[in-house]
Amino acid sequence: MIGFWISATAMVAMVALVLVQALRQGRSTALAAPGAEDLGVYRDQLAEIDRDLTKGSLQAPEADRMRIEVQRRMLDADRSASADAPGSAWVGAGTVATLAALAAAFALYVTLGAPGYPDLPLNDRLTAAKTSYANRPAQATIEAALPAYTAPGDADLAMLALMPRLRAAVVSHPDDLQGQTLLVQNETALANYPAARRAQEAVVRLKGDAVTANDFATLALVTIYAAQGAITPEAEAALARCLKLDPTNGLARYYVGLMFAQVGRPDETFRFWQPLLAEGPADAPWITPIRDRIEAVADAAGIKYALPQAGPDAAAVAAAAQMTTTDQQSLIKSMVDGLDARLTASGGPVEDWAKLITSRAVLRDLPAARAAYATAQTAFVGQPGALAALRAAAAQAGITP
Repeated sequence: MIGFWISATAMVAMVALVLVQALRQGRSTALAAPGAEDLGVYRDQLAEIDRDLTKGSLQAPEADRMRIEVQRRMLDADRSASADAPGSAWVGAGTVATLAALAAAFALYVTLGAPGYPDLPLNDRLTAAKTSYANRPAQATIEAALPAYTAPGDADLAMLALMPRLRAAVVSHPDDLQGQTLLVQNETALANYPAARRAQEAVVRLKGDAVTANDFATLALVTIYAAQGAITPEAEAALARCLKLDPTNGLARYYVGLMFAQVGRPDETFRFWQPLLAEGPADAPWITPIRDRIEAVADAAGIKYALPQAGPDAAAVAAAAQMTTTDQQSLIKSMVDGLDARLTASGGPVEDWAKLITSRAVLRDLPAARAAYATAQTAFVGQPGALAALRAAAAQAGITP
C-alpha cells in the first residue's frame, strides 16, 4: 500500500508539473511571437536612420519621415504582442484550475476506487467463484466446530422437561415417523438445529416415495441453520431435490440465490431473487431480506436495477380507509391507470409490469391485463428471469391457460 501511494502521488505530481509548465511555456511562446520579434528589427532600423543622418547620406526631412513611419510600426507591433500574450493572472488561474482538477480526481478515486486492490478480470472472478463453491466445508465439519449445545434461557420449562423422554423414545423407535416429525418440531423450537437436521433426515428417509417438496425445504432450512447460515453441499442437495419436486418453491429459490451470493456469483443470485420478489406475496418471509439486499446484489453483478416501490405510504392508506367503497375503487383504478400510462410511455422494471397485470385482474379488467402481459413480454424478450416473473404474474391474474 505504501508503494502504491508513493507511485500514485508521484504520478499526480508529474502530471501537474507538465500541465503547469505547458501553461507557462504557452505564455513564453506568445511573448516571443512575430509581433514581439519585429520590435527588435524596428529598433535596428531607427539606429540605422540615425547613422545615415550623421554620415550625411540621408537628409533631415527624409530621416524624420522614415523615423515616424518606423515608430508607427513599432507601436502596432507592440500592441499586437501585448494582445496575444496571456497575462500572468490567466496563467495563475489556469494553474489553480489544473491543481484543483487533479485534487478532485484524487479524492474521487479515494472515495470510489479500491486503492491497493489488484485487478480482478471477469475470468478470474468466475474462477474464484468456482473455487469457493467447490471448497465449501461439509456440514459435519461445521457442526463439529460448534460449541456444545445449551438450551435458550427463555425456553419453555415444560418442554425442556419432556425433551429427554422424547429423544429416548425416538432412539428406541428410530423408524417411528410421527416421533421423528415431533422431534424435528421441538428441536427446532429449542434452536438445537443439528439434532433437528438429523431428525428431518430420518423423516425424509421414512417417507420414501411419499416425501414432498416441503419436506426437503424443511431439511434444507434446518441444515442451513445448523451450519450458522452457510449453505453447505448437503443443504444445496436438499434445495435441489425440493425444486425438482416443486420448481416454484419460494423458500428453496431464496436460499439457492443466497448460496450463489456466498460463493461470489451475484449475477446468479439476481436471477433467482428478482422474479421471486416480483411474484410475492408481500408477506412472504423472503421478501424483506431480498428487498434489503437486491440492489447491492445487482450492483455487484453490474446490472442496472432500481427497487420498485413497496406501495402507498401510510398517509395514503389512512386517507383511503376513510373513503366509501366506490371512492376506493375509483382511487385504485386511477392509480392503476397512472401506472399503465407511465409504463406505456417510458417503460419500467418488470416488478411494475407484474403489478400492473395483477392489478388489472383485481379490477376484473382481464382484457387490459392480457394486453399489459403481451406488451411486457415484448419489452423483456430475451430476458428469461423477467419473463418468468411475468408468467407468474399472469398465472396469478388468471389470464394464462
